[in-house]
Amino acid sequence: MGIENLTPAAGSTHSRKRVGRGQGSGTGKTAARGQKGQKSRSGYKRKRNFEGGQQPLAKRLPKIGFHSKVEKPYVINVEKITAVAELAEITVEAIRGVHKMANSVTKIKLVGASAKDLASKIKDENVTTTGN
Repeated sequence: MGIENLTPAAGSTHSRKRVGRGQGSGTGKTAARGQKGQKSRSGYKRKRNFEGGQQPLAKRLPKIGFHSKVEKPYVINVEKITAVAELAEITVEAIRGVHKMANSVTKIKLVGASAKDLASKIKDENVTTTGN
């Protein structure tokens, strides 16, 4: 048996209904679109959210949530990532050298018990500790 000989099981497929092919077909004349109206015309397209004139669900429900435009800092625990604490000067570029993070990260916050001690090493305004 080859792939070219495969056929679907008997009765599992149906031929497409051909509308508008004469009265004898059962779907002639108006081609199963009913009488007049927008839905019977060619080019009709229903709006995505349309519910037949009823107020759509998205408008019936209350608006919820808020998305702040203020960028949240990337948090690094210096107790777990000790390579950051061992840097001579702490900047965003220096941290990138020892810790893998996304290129989109611009602000970093250092947390942990010894994070306050690193405040004197920080040379970048985009790096902060829990103290400041």
